[in-house]
Amino acid sequence: MKFLVSSGELLKELTRINGVITTNPVVPILENFLFEVSDKKLTITASDLQTSMITEIEVGAKESGSIAVPAKILIDTLRELPEQPISFSIDQATYSVEISSDNGRYKLAGENATDFPKVPVVTPDFSVSMSSHVLQKAITHTIFATSNDELRPAMTGVYMNLTEAGSTFVGTDGHKLIRYRRVDVATENGHAIIVPRKGLNLLKNTLPSENTQVHVDFNVSNAFFQFDNMKMICRLIDERYPEYENVIPSENPITMTIDRLEMLSSLKRISIYANKTTHQVRLKITGSELVISAEDLEFSNEANERLACEHEGEDIEIGFNSKFLIEMLSNLDSDKARFHMSAPNRAGLITPSEQDENEDLLMLIMPVMLNTYT
Repeated sequence: MKFLVSSGELLKELTRINGVITTNPVVPILENFLFEVSDKKLTITASDLQTSMITEIEVGAKESGSIAVPAKILIDTLRELPEQPISFSIDQATYSVEISSDNGRYKLAGENATDFPKVPVVTPDFSVSMSSHVLQKAITHTIFATSNDELRPAMTGVYMNLTEAGSTFVGTDGHKLIRYRRVDVATENGHAIIVPRKGLNLLKNTLPSENTQVHVDFNVSNAFFQFDNMKMICRLIDERYPEYENVIPSENPITMTIDRLEMLSSLKRISIYANKTTHQVRLKITGSELVISAEDLEFSNEANERLACEHEGEDIEIGFNSKFLIEMLSNLDSDKARFHMSAPNRAGLITPSEQDENEDLLMLIMPVMLNTYT
């Protein structure tokens, strides 16, 4: 079997799906790309058994065939080649792959394509279409809040609840929670799924910069994302998601509105002086002034800064994890951030001061018990 392809185009498509491949996978053949040539099209598959990504590229070919090609050596070779047409010659008897370019010949050992695990076929129970920009926004807003704790698998993914009224995306690790709602993404058959973080990260990195429609099919076990020449099949997390609505406080009489970038810059400086275990920063709101402070008693480090703010309700002094606050403010798009609080031992909420009419973003952060320094 032979085919001719552009080295640059092939490298671009391989790079898009290469993130699926893990080192030392359970099944050794998963260190390969699966190449399938048919009707002058090369279909390339990468998989780790949980997530599979498939892309297509046009090639010059007179015959059909398939081969599993080692991913690392192929990508390393293509990265060092200048843009040019290259030809692949595959010996179906020995599974050897020979690449010919203007510069020379490169021979590598492939594997039998029939040993590559079959990609699951998703028979959809539910379907929805959304723009790639909306999907990218939903993933970006929620994925950083997911947990790394494999003992709580439900929290290691993003919860998506799709209904006739709209869609809700949720990420939480028990310390912080993000709820992102869209009224412009809806489906007649309401359904909730939990999509693993790895699959969503790969999807986010693959979505094109120009806006395009993403078609999503899903059933109880898998989700199938398709856009342009790209497909991704992802095994869902089969767990019950926490009753997250119960932890969102409804009564928050204390509000503070502040310039987001000013507070973000201040937090980045003050957090340098915070305790390296708790990352605690203290927010003291009195009148129209916010004082952000931190102290590390072990090393006698301390810092504080004053910022102007708009404040309604009683004065309050509350502690938060600076890393979480920085992550949240970095993921807001608005010029100003609005804090909603009730007491130093109750969760605080952060919302953008203005947002699109189709979206509703809410961030929840649990407080850190304040130290008793003065």
